[in-house]
Amino acid sequence: MTDRPDTVSTVAGLAPLARDLGPAAPKPTALTDGVLEASGSLWEVPGLDVGYWECSPGRFSATREGYTEVCQFLSGRVTIEVDGEEPVTFGAGDTLITPSGWRGVWHVHEAVRKLFVIIDDVRA
Repeated sequence: MTDRPDTVSTVAGLAPLARDLGPAAPKPTALTDGVLEASGSLWEVPGLDVGYWECSPGRFSATREGYTEVCQFLSGRVTIEVDGEEPVTFGAGDTLITPSGWRGVWHVHEAVRKLFVIIDDVRA
């Protein structure tokens, strides 16, 4: 068995991102104490951001105003609650799309890590 590299390989001239995203900070929209998050971008161009995000267990509210997010869960487990809908649980290997205007509450059961793609709304 080989050791995991310290960085994530990328292509097209993208700079590698260390697997350690650096110091975690308190989640501004936390609904429970002690929720910490960290993130790092792999690639940013106008209107598009691709990177990694991780969060400790707890609950927080979230909105997607002005952008759509597509994410692939890499580890952990989270339940997403949206008013008027049944809660849905996601884990490693699951994909979630939250379109612009989306609002909900995340309940992180186990520390979660995801790959995200954020696409800004295009206004004509």
